[in-house]
Amino acid sequence: QEQPVESGGGLVQPGGSLRLSCESSGRIFRVLPVSWYRQAPGKERDFVASISNGGIPNYSDSVKGRFTISRNNAKTTVYLQMNSLKPEDTGVYYCKNAQFWGQGTQVTVSS
Repeated sequence: QEQPVESGGGLVQPGGSLRLSCESSGRIFRVLPVSWYRQAPGKERDFVASISNGGIPNYSDSVKGRFTISRNNAKTTVYLQMNSLKPEDTGVYYCKNAQFWGQGTQVTVSS
């Protein structure tokens, strides 16, 4: 199956950290870029970060310096390490690979 599956979301205090995971056994997942998007309550879905087949990352300005995207060597898992979390980071985080979207995982940053 090509549909990726996210995990690792939860409730965290401002300034805290979470690591999200995106997994897929599909062939496309191993050769095409993988991206993370998020959707805050009442807002549109926005780009967060991406990583290429060669491991080159790209970040939105709002998360640059705080988030890190990476892949395992087998290219079956993509991680999003989120540090120094802010309340504005709250939302449902989705993993995207080509036309395939995961179901999302909830991240809530609140004191």
